Amino acid sequence: QVRLVESGGGLVQPGGSLRLSCTVSGISRAIDAMGWYRQPPGNQRELVARITSAGMSRYANSVEGRFTISKDNKENTVYLQMNAVKPEDTAVYYCRAQTDMSYYWGQGTQVTVSS
Repeated sequence: QVRLVESGGGLVQPGGSLRLSCTVSGISRAIDAMGWYRQPPGNQRELVARITSAGMSRYANSVEGRFTISKDNKENTVYLQMNAVKPEDTAVYYCRAQTDMSYYWGQGTQVTVSS
């Protein structure tokens, strides 16, 4: 059974930091890339950051320089370090794992940026 379990969401003040984690299990094929997506209230899901198996990463313009994606291959875990957060970062954050045949989503974790 494929499982992507996210954690680390919550309430944070503007300018603060938060770290999201996503641990993957049950995928038999090699994972080509992992990504974090978010869905703000009333909006579509959008890419936040993505990292390939080779360690190449890319970011949405809105988070470039503030967020960092990283991975621990041994623990099958991907992280999203969120710094200098803004109210517009408020969203449900989803983890996604991509293989050559398919992709899989986590259940999402809520991030709320508010004072």
